[in-house]
Parts: sequence; C-alpha cells; structure tokens
Amino acid sequence: MDERVREHATVLVDWSARIEAGDDVVVSVGPDAHELGVAVAEQLGERGANLLATYSSGEITRAYLQAHDGDFDENPAHELALLENADVYLSLGGGRNTSATADISGERRRAYNEARTELRETRLGTRWVSTVHPTRSLAQQANMAYEEYQEFAYGAILRDWESLAEEMAQLKDLLDDGDEVRLVSKGTDLTMQIDGRSAVNSAASVAYDSHNLPSGEVFTAPYATEGEVTFDVPMTIRGESVRDVSLEFEGGEVVDFDAEQGADVIEDVLETDDGARRLGELGIGMNRGIDRYTDNILFDEKMGDTVHLALGRAYDACLPDGETGNESAVHVDLITDVSEDSRLEIDGEVVQRNGVFRFEDDEI
Repeated sequence: MDERVREHATVLVDWSARIEAGDDVVVSVGPDAHELGVAVAEQLGERGANLLATYSSGEITRAYLQAHDGDFDENPAHELALLENADVYLSLGGGRNTSATADISGERRRAYNEARTELRETRLGTRWVSTVHPTRSLAQQANMAYEEYQEFAYGAILRDWESLAEEMAQLKDLLDDGDEVRLVSKGTDLTMQIDGRSAVNSAASVAYDSHNLPSGEVFTAPYATEGEVTFDVPMTIRGESVRDVSLEFEGGEVVDFDAEQGADVIEDVLETDDGARRLGELGIGMNRGIDRYTDNILFDEKMGDTVHLALGRAYDACLPDGETGNESAVHVDLITDVSEDSRLEIDGEVVQRNGVFRFEDDEI
C-alpha cells in the first residue's frame, strides 16, 4: 500500500474525526476507495473503536432511483436507527463514474432528498467527515494523469493543519467582528449581512466545526443578500456540466439567473424549496495546496484565490444557539475566481484584493 494512503487515514481518524476507544463509527466506502477503507479500518482497530462499513456507489443509487416510482418512504427507520446510534460517520468517496447519476430527473432527486431530511440532519449531528481517495475517475475529471492527480490530492490533504488553522483564524476574527460583506469583481457586486453570525475556521477537523478533508476555508452564513454575482469556475453539479452562472438577488432571494451551460440544472436547484433561493454559505478558500481547478467541489471550493457561495442550507455552527438559519433540502456551492480585478470588503474596509489578504500584505 502507498504509504500516503495510511497517512491519509491517520489524519482522517486522529485530526479530522478525533476518534477514541469505544466510538461507534460508520464508514461509507466508495467503489474505488477500497485501499483507504482498509487503512481506516486498521486505524480504527488500533484505537479500539467499533466499525461498521457500508458500500456507497453512484451506480447503485442510480439503479434504485430509476426503478422507484418516486413515492419514497420518509426517513426509513432502519437507516435512521443506524445514524442515531453512530458517534462518527466517515464518507470515503471514490466512485468509478463521477456522472453516474446524471440522468436522474430533478423531480426524482427532489423527492428523494425531501424524504430523507431527518436522516440528513441526524448524520450531520454526528462527528461526520467527508474525504475522497484519489481515483482514476477523479483524475480523468480533473484532466490529469493518475499519478499527477495523486500528487495533487495528497498535497491538499496531507497539510500542516495546525499551522493553517492559525493562519485562517485571522480571517475568522475579521468576519466575526463584521456586519456586512461586499464582493466586487467582474460581473459581481454583491452585499451580504453577517452580523450575529459566527465564522467557521474550517481546518479539516470536527474540533473546528469542520467536516471536509481536505479543507482550508473560512465560511459563515450570510443573509439579506443584494446585488448580482457571476461564478466563472466550471463545475459539475448533479452529474452535469455548469459554466458561467449568474445570479441576481433582491430581498435576500434569487430573482433572476442565467448560465452559459447548465441553466436547467440551476433551475432545478432553485426549485427545490423556498430556501434554495437564498444563500446558506459564504466561503473563502485558503488552501494553497490546491493550485488548480479539478471539477470536484471538495477541492475546488477550498482553493486559494476563490470565493464560493452556496444556495440552500446554512450550517448550524455559524448561527447563535437556538437560532435557525436558512433551511433547505439542498446545499449547492458555486465558485468565483478572485485572483484578478476583485476585492472583498468587510464593513467598507478591503480585507482581500486580487487574492491577497490584508494580514499578508498591509499595502492592499
């Protein structure tokens, strides 16, 4: 086994999920993430945790959704019981086909997602972490040779997370103290309120309310969004290519949208429910180990010199105790490049210009 696979598993178990003896752990393993699954199982055994491994396949999901009549039982009890009794849920992504569910209709997806709301909330109540094993399908999607993609992926995953957490804390403090964020770039002039919200220093560990590996972003839950924004980073959403998306906000809601490619996908997202027309997240990428777009949101949204906004559900970690943020059955991220001709302001003061933060260069 490549030693980097074992290092990945160690970071996931110790730094990210903080697993201890006696923890009940569900590990969802993708078809081509077998090696990482083996390494994680070894780590869990050494720590005296309790392992239940499940198999997660886009092709199996497609077969089920295509064959079903669309009248899904709400929150099946057997799956709910599994999640209710789990301390930790680890998702090890790595499928054979990144577009395996591309031909599932938007209507069928919405019905399935809405029927699983309590399951999703229960899973999010565990110490959950999502990661991916570098696979040939992901390398192909990123237009890289497999070996090149491995180098890229491990460069993003095997970071000095403690040092990066200290660096990102500076941006968290600025957002926590601010009331309004303004993002200005080509095709974008957007304002968002953030007063009363808490930013998350997403340093790839549940100890930081962070649930992705790799991570490397600071995010919060904006509201009262006004203006327009253009997302110029190409993406795959629900198995379909989406490019050059533009959204217009009034009164906190999307009132108009367009896309060079994939407009029907964006329309499906917006029609999910009322919350899908509002923002649930403002995220600022700070992982400079991610130095190129790979058409994989787990990596791309963390890339330095990018900002992403998510339509749909807001994360509770950003909200005051007892307050409910934007609610939705979806959380769909869209990314814009801010490396040129851009600025990010908090309460009228520029904190990032052309990808450079004020705490990196006082002259911005």
